[in-house]
Amino acid sequence: MIEITRETKETIVKLALEPYGSGISDIRTGIGFFDHMLNTLTFYAGFNLTINATGDLDVDTHHTAEDVGIVIGNAIYEFMKTKPLVERFASVTIPMDEALVRSVIDLGGRRYLKCELPRLSERLGTFESDSMIPFLDALSSNAWMTLHIDVLDGSNSHHIIEALFKSLGRALKIALSQSNNTSSSIKGDPQISGGAI
Repeated sequence: MIEITRETKETIVKLALEPYGSGISDIRTGIGFFDHMLNTLTFYAGFNLTINATGDLDVDTHHTAEDVGIVIGNAIYEFMKTKPLVERFASVTIPMDEALVRSVIDLGGRRYLKCELPRLSERLGTFESDSMIPFLDALSSNAWMTLHIDVLDGSNSHHIIEALFKSLGRALKIALSQSNNTSSSIKGDPQISGGAI
């Protein structure tokens, strides 16, 4: 079990993560649609994940979404430091009706996000769609992960974002699964210590 607390003047986020869980989640961020998406990610990643977040939602959803991304990324990074022999790579494409989204990840210690979202509805419930990129950037950066997300098709904002979270969750499950390899890299050093492997 990995437990992380992040407290700033803008948010307080408490997380507990079991990467090899059964998809059980208890997510409370104060943003209904975001909770729904994090529950979706948890299920498809096979995590057990608890998040309690309070933030300056009277301002907007940006800080809460970003800081949740930070703590999830931190938890994945902490796990990788103790369990380096994982599959590392994954590419998963998920449809949801007219939407089709591909998530490709490398848990190799390189911080990089490539994601170009189409024009989305400004809000889904109280969640501001402009908070998606800050969330994904914080997640990939703090997990020391390369993350490419391609929206291949879609017109409904809910479907696009949900397909994104489903594909990202399933990709994380595959990439974090235990590997039979003796090393995660041809460089021969499976340890991640803040740099690429």
